[in-house]
Amino acid sequence: MRRRLALLVAATVCLTLLAFLVPLALLLRTVAADRAVVAAGADAQSLVLPVGTADPANLRDSVAQVASTSRGTVTVFLPDGSVVGTPAPRTTAVRLAARAGASRSVERPEGREIVVVVLGRPDGPAVIRVFVPAAELTRGVTRAWLALTALGLALLLFGLLVADRLSRSLVGPIAELATVSHRLAKAELTARARPVGPPEVREVAGALNHLAARIQELLREEREQVADLSHRLRTPLTALRLEAESMADPDDAARITRSVDALERAVTGLILQARRRSDPARAGVETCDALTVVRDRVAFWSVLAEDTGRELTLEVTDRPLPVAVGADELGAALDALLGNVFAHTPDGTAFAVALAPGPGGGALLTVVDEGPGLSADQVRRGASGGGSTGLGLDIARRAARAGGGGLTLSTGPGGGAMVTLELGPPSPGGGGRHAVTDPP
Repeated sequence: MRRRLALLVAATVCLTLLAFLVPLALLLRTVAADRAVVAAGADAQSLVLPVGTADPANLRDSVAQVASTSRGTVTVFLPDGSVVGTPAPRTTAVRLAARAGASRSVERPEGREIVVVVLGRPDGPAVIRVFVPAAELTRGVTRAWLALTALGLALLLFGLLVADRLSRSLVGPIAELATVSHRLAKAELTARARPVGPPEVREVAGALNHLAARIQELLREEREQVADLSHRLRTPLTALRLEAESMADPDDAARITRSVDALERAVTGLILQARRRSDPARAGVETCDALTVVRDRVAFWSVLAEDTGRELTLEVTDRPLPVAVGADELGAALDALLGNVFAHTPDGTAFAVALAPGPGGGALLTVVDEGPGLSADQVRRGASGGGSTGLGLDIARRAARAGGGGLTLSTGPGGGAMVTLELGPPSPGGGGRHAVTDPP
């Protein structure tokens, strides 16, 4: 914008200067020529009386005196053919003036010729000729034109300076608005724009500040709702735990108690995660050991796999695999993937979970089953063809994105669904390195 404003002002100033300075320069040249011609005519008129009355000796003195101050050459052509003053040939203008008895001014390539006829001499008319060279006709014009050019450049520079100051007053607040909007996009909700600049920009700054305040208010309300949710869920969870402890079979009681504990941990992790996202001050990059999380969640689902007659295969490394995802998020993602296996495949369908190091660090988590496979619409949030909520794969995909990786849905070797999560390593610049791959 600053460049465009400068170009606009420069074009406007240049057009204005051309409209005024060019005619003024031409007028100065005309005035200089007219001044020289008028001065030459006055010199010729001053010799009319001496030429008409004086004798040749006095006439020479008068012509010499006028020629010493004249801007041209002064010549007097007497009727007897003699010449007084600067020697010059009898030009056509001189002969015509003597014959017609009329004064005239003739423009010649080398200058201007002023011819004045003196009548009343007893021997015939005399002719006074003053010739002004072209240099005298344009004396001072070049200096005046240089002065006008300097004035035009000064006005142009002044206009550019004013345009720069004006553009700064416009571009500065707009750039600050852009900076504040980028900070808000990075969850710095305390960022505010200063209401400076033109009224329209101040109005935009006020609207942006109002939007940021409204976002903070909505996040506070969400945080309160999450807190209310935690209190509402603890009561039924406590009741379930008491019911499990009162069961007669110790094995069933222990199994249900473990399930209730896992559900409580999942709810607590979900609440903490929502609070962190609702409160930017608590937000940060979380990491965990993918190997520990995968082993824990597979051990939990292995009980249900055994009850439904499913063969579960776990392939993991023997060393820790740190990833840029929190343990709760990674556990929820794996639970969503394994839950899809149980929800969309018949009992007895085998499945496998594999965890391997990623090519650039991090980890590759793969869940593959031998069922009928998944359709493409089941990877979209809220869309499901199996009667579920349609959020499972989306939860896994968002967890992979948070870890700087992506989700790939393809067909496994046995014809079933194969879901691969690519999780980035826990480094500050690791987020967003990989694009999410949608299913074909």
